[in-house]
Amino acid sequence: MTKGSMNRPGRKPGAREAAMDVLTRVEQDQAYSNLLLNQTLEKLKLERQEAALATELVYGTIQRLNTIDYFLARFAAKGLERLQPWVRSLLRLSFYQIRYLDRIPPHAAVNEAVELAKRRGHAGIAGLVNGILRNVLREKERLALPEGLPAAARIALEESHPEWMVKRWLDRYGEGEARAMCRTNNEPPKVSLRVNRLKGTREALTERLAESGVDTRPSALATDGLVAVSGGRLGGHPLFAAGEFSIQDESSMLVARVVAPEAGMRVLDCCAAPGGKSAHLAELMDGKGEVVAADLHEHKEALIREQANRLGLRNIRTVVSDARELADKYPAGSFDRILLDAPCSGLGVIGRKPDLKWAKTAGDIAEIAGLQRSILQAVHRLLKPGGILVYSTCTTEPEENEEQVRRFLADEPGFAPEPFPEGVLPPGKAEEAGAAGMLQLLPQDYGSDGFFIARMRRKE
Repeated sequence: MTKGSMNRPGRKPGAREAAMDVLTRVEQDQAYSNLLLNQTLEKLKLERQEAALATELVYGTIQRLNTIDYFLARFAAKGLERLQPWVRSLLRLSFYQIRYLDRIPPHAAVNEAVELAKRRGHAGIAGLVNGILRNVLREKERLALPEGLPAAARIALEESHPEWMVKRWLDRYGEGEARAMCRTNNEPPKVSLRVNRLKGTREALTERLAESGVDTRPSALATDGLVAVSGGRLGGHPLFAAGEFSIQDESSMLVARVVAPEAGMRVLDCCAAPGGKSAHLAELMDGKGEVVAADLHEHKEALIREQANRLGLRNIRTVVSDARELADKYPAGSFDRILLDAPCSGLGVIGRKPDLKWAKTAGDIAEIAGLQRSILQAVHRLLKPGGILVYSTCTTEPEENEEQVRRFLADEPGFAPEPFPEGVLPPGKAEEAGAAGMLQLLPQDYGSDGFFIARMRRKE
């Protein structure tokens, strides 16, 4: 905890102080910003507006981190890296307000930062913070990138992403799509929910939510989905507690529909936590048959069970197991359907988890692709002849997605691509998936997570 921590008696920290502490711990301890922010807000019990500002400052500062540091470095004579971590966090969140938040007067952001520096440090630090931020204000209108930067460097700074990542996307998707992906990643993520069709229809849920002040619209991507337009925190809604809906991204909702399980089948979800797709599978099976939901970690198995209980699903059985060892636990041909929602680099969910883009490296992609291959090799023999195997990830990287599937199909001639079921995808995307049975969704396509889904059949 930084000097003068939030535990100091007699004074309740405000939004900026809370955000500064979260940002400092994210940098020093490699903590997850979403978990740490939630813990901090729960502990401090900030007023709604203060909590919203703290949230904006944490996520916004992390989203724009390399751009903020690029410009701040001009004003820190001895370099940002020489500053105490909490001072660096304070300068970053203050710069974020000055450059990106129109609703906060710039001088107010500076004054608040100086007062916070006085409380946390001493007059010398407060003077340093004041000097740097006053200079930022004076130069604000002249802060611009130099002309002639290569495309990757320019987009990386304009849209605040690591240059290596931008270069990958430029090579694969071209400049227009690469920029759109980065830009979408910096937009506030939508909140979407999936109706539990065992308890009602999407239309009925829309009406019941509206009665409680929650406005939604139908998802343009997922037939079971609604997108929240207004209405606050859905995780605390009585209808959520009653199991009438789950909170899930629209892209993720497609996966169970592509698996297309039927009542009475036996289905394996290999890497199931936190259980959203397992629950969706069980719902599509009308609660009949069995979904075996496996995960490596015991505490995550508990999350799956909690979901099943909340939704009233009795056909989910949880198993703690490494997915690569499932073939030792079940005979070959045990399952009618298998879903492998594989561990991945997660580059499709940067919009929800901005820390990811600064934590990942190009080497992580090759490493995780090796793990994915080993899981595919281990679990495919558990599928019955004629059964369906669905492979999915929440990333945009070909090495983890289509290249992985093509390699598997080349190594396993007993499997073949299988077209997606009719009615699962919007028309344009249905044509894109086609006979190859593979679909890559980019974040900008629907404002949802970047996602990959492939469907394969084991030959009779």
